[in-house]
Amino acid sequence: MHEYWAVAFLVPLAAWILLSGLDDLFIDFVFLAFPRRRRFPWPGEAELTRAPQRPIAILLPLWHEHDVIEQMLRHNLSVVRYGNYDLFVGVYPNDPLTMEAVHRVARQDARVHTAICDHYGPTSKGDCLNWAYRRMVEYEQRQGLAFEIVITHDAEDLIHPESLRLINWFSRDHEMVQIPVLPLATALAEWTHGLYCDEFAEFQSKDIPVRQQLGGFVPANGVGTGFERSALENLRRSHDGKFFDPDCLTEDYENGFRMHAAGYRQIFVPIHFDASEPVATREYFPRGWRAAVRQRSRWVAGIALQGWQRHGWRVPARQVYWFWRDRKALVGNLISPLSNFLLLGWLANSALSAGHAYRLFDSSIPPGLLPVFLVTTCVSVAQTGVRVHLSARLYGWRFAAAAPLRMFWGNLINFAATAQAIREFLAARLQRHQLVWRKTEHIYPGNPARTHPRPRLGEVLIRLRFISPSDLEVALREKAPGQRIGEYLVQTRKITRSNLYRALGFQSGRPMETWAAEFSDTPFLQSDNRRAESRRPEYSRRSGAPA
Repeated sequence: MHEYWAVAFLVPLAAWILLSGLDDLFIDFVFLAFPRRRRFPWPGEAELTRAPQRPIAILLPLWHEHDVIEQMLRHNLSVVRYGNYDLFVGVYPNDPLTMEAVHRVARQDARVHTAICDHYGPTSKGDCLNWAYRRMVEYEQRQGLAFEIVITHDAEDLIHPESLRLINWFSRDHEMVQIPVLPLATALAEWTHGLYCDEFAEFQSKDIPVRQQLGGFVPANGVGTGFERSALENLRRSHDGKFFDPDCLTEDYENGFRMHAAGYRQIFVPIHFDASEPVATREYFPRGWRAAVRQRSRWVAGIALQGWQRHGWRVPARQVYWFWRDRKALVGNLISPLSNFLLLGWLANSALSAGHAYRLFDSSIPPGLLPVFLVTTCVSVAQTGVRVHLSARLYGWRFAAAAPLRMFWGNLINFAATAQAIREFLAARLQRHQLVWRKTEHIYPGNPARTHPRPRLGEVLIRLRFISPSDLEVALREKAPGQRIGEYLVQTRKITRSNLYRALGFQSGRPMETWAAEFSDTPFLQSDNRRAESRRPEYSRRSGAPA
């Protein structure tokens, strides 16, 4: 009797693992066998520079982010190589600490706007984004301008300096542009965060490019996603004026599907290296068990469960396959720890029973089932090899060598997250209420300049429109040897002390008040600069040319 139950249990388990493994092996095959078909039309530096800078609005949803948002805003404002953008930062009226942190930056940079929701929070990320979008529209009406691209980001993001220029370039031909997202590197001891590094290296390097190559819809990553404004408005009108679904836990995935279903063109910008660093949005992901389970349960509930509830399988045949890949985790995550246990048990039994490697199974399964186990094992080894290779490409071989061990840890986390997601989803259905947004706690790098070096002071002054490019060329040519550019510009009354403090603040990520105190006794900054204010030309906020 025990043999019957063993067969009844092991046969479906082996069949599922084989089916899922062959599915993943197919993606690996396409990735390795057809690289030429993924040739990407990368623009050159001259092309990016000449491209007209379309007005961009960046939306950031916040809840209890006072510990990170000020540093995030100051750093990204200083490094982004794009001049024509504004940030609309969504905050709740019952989150005064976050609101004040945003206000401090907004008082010093006119590109930052506080978008206060009309109700207490937290609600959902999608709801907060919708209110930020409304504030953006109100700002457009007051200023008489129109943003042509809308980008979403989060409070923990290190925006790559070239990110906006790339979105601006590719949005000419695509209504949705996705910049890669990659975790920042951490120590080998950080097992949970290391798992994110491995998974995102594989997903962003292989899965999404192959998905795009085979005609599948590109799921938005939630950050570094640019939407063409007219397409956004069309979809917003068809969804009760809310493009960001306030009831969906993964509004980014939903938006990617909506864009594709509406016939809009999408593009995922593949990982490209610039000065040895990948062009991608970088951030820290959860670094502990509880935080990782919390985040991944939201992903499973939003993508697999809510996606199934909302759309079923009513899509063109080519897209059914991608729904299957996105939802098979509901089963795969629950059985992966068991399959790992059986594999380790078999290996241990083989090691202890030299010459009798199959003793564990020979009396319990049909003779034809053992080859299935061997095939699934080979498929797993091949997939592990691909993950190690892609992780090493981004994080080095020493880090990637531990990827196979991190996979076992990841299977345990995914099991717990999937079980929690199913439990919460069923409870919400039975009690007839919406799933609650469970926000991830964020941290920001202590020294983000290591990842994205800060620009030169002259470049910052031009971005802030305090001087023109020709002013900078003259200053560099005429200043005395060894004289600092800021000193020369203040002495020649091209900028004021206040201008210099603001520029230094954005360049360093430190508030301008600290620079004012630091230079309070500096002789060359003691002079009266009131005439400089009256003589400095006003530059058009949108064109960068003298008004």
